[in-house]
Order: sequence, then C-alpha cells, then structure tokens
Amino acid sequence: MLLFNDTEIFTSGNREKKVFDLPDTELILCDTLFTKEEADLYYNVLLNDTAWREYEMEIYDKTLKVPRMISWYEDKSNVGAELDRPDWTPELLQIKERVEAATQVKFNSVLLNLYRNGNDGVSWHSDREQNFGKDAIIASVSFGETRMFKLRHKFKKEIPQLEIPLHHGSYLLMGGTTQSFWQHQVPKTTKDILPRINLTFRIVDRKL
Repeated sequence: MLLFNDTEIFTSGNREKKVFDLPDTELILCDTLFTKEEADLYYNVLLNDTAWREYEMEIYDKTLKVPRMISWYEDKSNVGAELDRPDWTPELLQIKERVEAATQVKFNSVLLNLYRNGNDGVSWHSDREQNFGKDAIIASVSFGETRMFKLRHKFKKEIPQLEIPLHHGSYLLMGGTTQSFWQHQVPKTTKDILPRINLTFRIVDRKL
C-alpha cells in the first residue's frame, strides 16, 4: 500500500538542508531525510507495534489527558533509567542512527508522539524539562500525515510566527538557545486527516 501520495517532495529532488535565518535559534530542516519507501515502512511499524499509552499531566490542580498518545525509550545505562522499560527496537535504532549521522550528535532517548487525527495536538510550550538541561538539542522526525509546526519568539513579538509543514519522512533540528527564546506547537485541525507519528530524540542528563 502506498501512503501519503500527495507528498511531492519525494520526487522533487529536494534533499537540501534548510537553515532558518532567525535570532536566538539554530533551526535546520530536511524534508526528505528518509526515502518514501523507508518512511512508509517506519510509519507502519511504529503505528502498529509501538506500546502507545495515554499521558496525564497536572494543570491548575486538575489531572488532564493530553490529546495524543506517547511512548518513551532510552538507554538503560542512563542515570535513573527505568530498567523494566522496553528495549530499543531495531527500527528505532535505525532511525536514531540516521538522525545521528545528520546531526553529528549522539542521542540517548526518544519520545514518540502519536497524533491520531486532527483532534490531537500540542499547545504552545518550550522543552526545558529538568532531565534534559537548559537549551536541549532536539532532533524531530515525522512520519505520516503532514502537520503544521508553529514557532513564536517569547520576547520579540515583532517577529512573525513561523509555520513549518512537517512532511512524511522529514527531520527538524532545534538547537542553540531555541528552548530559551522560542515556543512551539502543533495545532489541532478540523480537517479529516490520517495519523502522524513524531519522534523527538533527546539527551537525558539526570542530576540525581
């Protein structure tokens, strides 16, 4: 079965990296880090074989389910890693190897998000969690339906919001001071769309 045939980038020959000329960020996009065949394969395997689970978070003394499914993998040699979590799958290791070759960065963890339809999304936020340190380097890979990825500067309101469509097989690197100065989101949509899987590779550095 062929997936996401409206994605013309696979036949355009556009495998160049795009470096965004913006203040306070190092933002790099490659629309086709993976071939169409690779993207289709990884999409199907991850969608059907991942142990997806719901995630709850506390907001203003209320427990709310986030509108997406998640799964977490990390090196068990990491300080504080839960040893009973599943091991990296062969497919995740293959994707990780490709990302590390593109970024020249060694990652030790990955968060998978499943956006099941247009009702799933993520609101404005910055990734500054304690376990990843300040200004964490995050490499994002997308498989499945194209979703809009939006960024806005926290302080310089005169800078227009940036909208980046993340396609099937694309890769986006957020480095530098991105997490200190920028917020990002994946907005919900009323369109009838297929699922999207996003992997964000990270470096865990817990201070226990």
